[in-house]
Amino acid sequence: MARQLRFNGTDSKNGACPALHEDLDTGEIVVQGTPLTDPQDLSQLQHFGPGDSAVVVPRELLVNHGPKEVARMPKLIGLDEFGQLFETFEHSAWHLETRRGYASDREDPSYAAFVETGTATWDYDSAWCTNIRRQTSRGKYVGRVRVVDNPPTTGQLFLLDYAKCNAATGEDVRNLWRADAARAHLPAEDFWIFDSRLVAVLHFDDADTLLDVEVITEPVEVLRYCQVRDAAMHHAIPYHQFAAQLAANNQ
Repeated sequence: MARQLRFNGTDSKNGACPALHEDLDTGEIVVQGTPLTDPQDLSQLQHFGPGDSAVVVPRELLVNHGPKEVARMPKLIGLDEFGQLFETFEHSAWHLETRRGYASDREDPSYAAFVETGTATWDYDSAWCTNIRRQTSRGKYVGRVRVVDNPPTTGQLFLLDYAKCNAATGEDVRNLWRADAARAHLPAEDFWIFDSRLVAVLHFDDADTLLDVEVITEPVEVLRYCQVRDAAMHHAIPYHQFAAQLAANNQ
């Protein structure tokens, strides 16, 4: 089975070698760099076997993008503390949505209405909408990119229609086909970034229920998520254009 590799970073100015990747299952680090081939150089390597390979990378690559601990202990917070982040962020909150459905959506009465009529309803005066309106009215940025399958799931179609509510509160809502997300090397993780300094990774069970939230503040890790955000925003398109594209494809 192929490894699940995550790109951790590169110090190359053009996005090429050298680079580090991490095996998400084993935690092993894959170093990508210029091969060391000179026989005299190789002869100086201790314990270098016939099936081994050696690469050369700058020291700063390991310092900037290598793991700082043998095993990082996740910091988990409860849903109430997670909710407070939307009240206290200073300038920006951004979400990458990668799941094919969310249990919280299916439990919403507006979801049943959407399944029946094809149109989502919403409470513009809900606590969520009221807070997001308050935050965006203060000049803060709230945005999200939703990854969509082809064909979309019912849950994804619901969120595409519900994006009208998101936009009405001042959110910048965009969509991206899953195939395009894969080509852009976006991870399958579902997360929020607050103020480009704190990442909240959402953990779900197989029934799409949110279990807990992992908080990441380590600068190198936060930078990696910010790079994912930038790539997602580059490739995604506004939800209304995406909806029009989907409608044209279905004609």
